[in-house]
Amino acid sequence: MASRSARVAVVAGLAGLTAGVAATLIVQGPESVAAQAPVRRVIRPERAPNTGLPFSPGILVGNTLYVAGHLGRDPVTSQLARGGIEAETRQALANIGEVLKAAGMSFRDVTTVTAYIADFKEFDRFNAVYREFFPKDPPARATVQVAALNAGARVELQMIAVRP
Repeated sequence: MASRSARVAVVAGLAGLTAGVAATLIVQGPESVAAQAPVRRVIRPERAPNTGLPFSPGILVGNTLYVAGHLGRDPVTSQLARGGIEAETRQALANIGEVLKAAGMSFRDVTTVTAYIADFKEFDRFNAVYREFFPKDPPARATVQVAALNAGARVELQMIAVRP
């Protein structure tokens, strides 16, 4: 059994904590506590493929943008770009560029990329296009070969960007 002085110390500590929280709410108001929580905002650029699938192109929380996986779909027809992995990569990056722009960001703000490619035999051709968008100090990246991608795509790119 805890000693009387230990119980008194615990009760006094809880009373002090409660008083501190109450004083903060009185001085700052309850809306200031709610204002500190980051707001989740869907980023849906005007110029983007409409696949009808249940996902958002990007989600902005605070200064961090979470970009969904993007295939190289034409923003008008929603069909995959023709011309192989190079064309698909270029179109996927262009589409992601629209998401970044709608969030007030650019490729310079991208911190990490996950690239899914269907065949590592096309890795060099993928990298040639990727370098066009990240010519200097590219973001961290993981590249994974997958058995298949939606719609028979050759590449899918997912990113995280942080506004400084």
